Parts: sequence; structure tokens; C-alpha cells
Amino acid sequence: MSPVPMSRLELATRIVLEFNEAFNRHDVPGMMRLMGDDCIFENTDPAPDGSVYSGREAVTQFWADFFRESPQAHIEIEEIFGLGLRCVMRWRYEWVDAAGAKGHVRGVDIFQIKDGLISEKFSYVKG
Repeated sequence: MSPVPMSRLELATRIVLEFNEAFNRHDVPGMMRLMGDDCIFENTDPAPDGSVYSGREAVTQFWADFFRESPQAHIEIEEIFGLGLRCVMRWRYEWVDAAGAKGHVRGVDIFQIKDGLISEKFSYVKG
């Protein structure tokens, strides 16, 4: 068995880091450039199972609405690791509500990469 090139092992992590940078810029087109046409996003809300958005159009609309409703949204990565086509990211999501109060939650995203793009983003939150 031949060794797998490190660049291939790090692929998912590099893509997810780029995705998170676009998220923190609120750059929906930049985020969607990293997601496949058949992408699936499982949101944390509403509890307990969250909502599922399937396909480029639905996921794009979700992110556009999300940033309109949460213009101070920011994700701080606490830990990230991946291997090949999977990546796990522990995060702290911070926001400021309409009254100016700051809030945060912590959680985990599990990503899958297919053909060099994010095909799945499943989000889970503590609490």
C-alpha cells in the first residue's frame, strides 16, 4: 500500500477552514463556492432535531436569511481535525441580538467532502 499524500489527508480541513473564513465575512457566495450542488445542511434549530436544507438553492437562501437576521454572527474555531473526506470542527458561535445583548453557544459541525466540495454540514449545539 502506498502512502497517501498529506495534501489529500488535509483536504477536508482546508476546505472547512476556508468555509469558516467566508462565514465570518458573511460572504454567502464565497461559502457556496465551497458547497456542492447536492449539498445538505442540517441546522441546530429548532430543537431537538433542527431543520434540513437540501440543494444549493435552499442552502444559499438559508445563509442569506441567517446573516440578515444575525448581522453580528461570528464562529470561533475551538478545535478542528479531519482525515481525508471528513472534518469535525468544535466551535463557539457568537452574536449580538436586536437589543444589543451579546450571546453565544458552543457546538460541533461534522462535514463531508465530495469531489472537492462540502456535500454535508451537520451542526449540533450544546444546551
